Amino acid sequence: MLQGRGMIKALLALVGAVVFAANATAADNICFVYVSPIGDAGWTYQHDLARRDMEKALAGKVTTKFVESVAEGADAERVIRELAQSGCRVVFTTSFGYMNYTEKVAKQFPQVTFMHATGYKRGPNFGTYNARFYEGRYLTGVIAGRVTKSNVLGYVAAFPIPEVLQGINAFARGARSVNPKAEVRVIWTNSWYDPGKEREAANTLIAQGADIVTHHTDSTAVVQAAEEKGKYAFGYHSDMAKYGPKAHLTASTHAWSDFYTKTVGDVLAGTWKTTNVWGGMKDGMVKLAPLNAAIPADVRAQIAKQEGEIKAGTLHPFAGPVVDQDGKTRVPAGKTMTDDELGRMDYYVEGVAGKLPKK
Repeated sequence: MLQGRGMIKALLALVGAVVFAANATAADNICFVYVSPIGDAGWTYQHDLARRDMEKALAGKVTTKFVESVAEGADAERVIRELAQSGCRVVFTTSFGYMNYTEKVAKQFPQVTFMHATGYKRGPNFGTYNARFYEGRYLTGVIAGRVTKSNVLGYVAAFPIPEVLQGINAFARGARSVNPKAEVRVIWTNSWYDPGKEREAANTLIAQGADIVTHHTDSTAVVQAAEEKGKYAFGYHSDMAKYGPKAHLTASTHAWSDFYTKTVGDVLAGTWKTTNVWGGMKDGMVKLAPLNAAIPADVRAQIAKQEGEIKAGTLHPFAGPVVDQDGKTRVPAGKTMTDDELGRMDYYVEGVAGKLPKK
């Protein structure tokens, strides 16, 4: 009986492999799951730019497809599974809330390679990737600290997870490094993409005295609100200057093209191994958009110098002392926050007003 069951399992595995091979398009179909609409700026737009660049770089070797506006819930699992069943050789899932669903489906489809953006779980056919967003955030904070007149800086944020808190805290530390009076105020939208909520939050922060606003959300609404109110703003994910020519000072942008091309190339070559990629400015994964001419020349020079220092590894946005808003030293002087500590960040640093929402 046990031998018979073993034969049945082997036959089922063989059938599964045959079905996958029949569905696959010469093992070259590369698939993407997006949390928001692609649009023409923002988080998803940057990933889709990279998808297109990768397809051009590997012309003749791959085809791609994507599903946009996939909510972080049970529907995500359905979409990820359907892509795996359809013959995708690689599935990129591009939002933190997809992590558990990607892990579950990856276990069910060991012949498919899965890569998940911003998460921390991995498996034999399941890797993760992220960008060191906080590096660009620190530099925009320095600009904000030098340019602000009110010393109130507004931040529209999606969810209180480590990657978002890294950005808020790096922004605050950058601002306070040049202006000890600077204060960052945060409004949470509890959504990655909700232009209405984002605009309302920006307007509220401006009403509270913020003369510079930024965001960790997917739309251009915050930059547009600043333009309408005659305030300054920093875009995020993409260069958003066209949505606020006067307001937009710069943006911390993300470049995924080289990563996608290399990852898919490795999979096709059979050399890919599960990995955790976390690239920053020195890797070309985080870049500043062109600086607005409204930024004084000495500030521009400072940013150029500090960007070089970040790339060289001589400036780290979370070099000690790192003190939280309650006065507790999280990283002592002479030490630098480790990647593990960054990945578990669950507090505000000095200079951030208000209390962190409880999960």
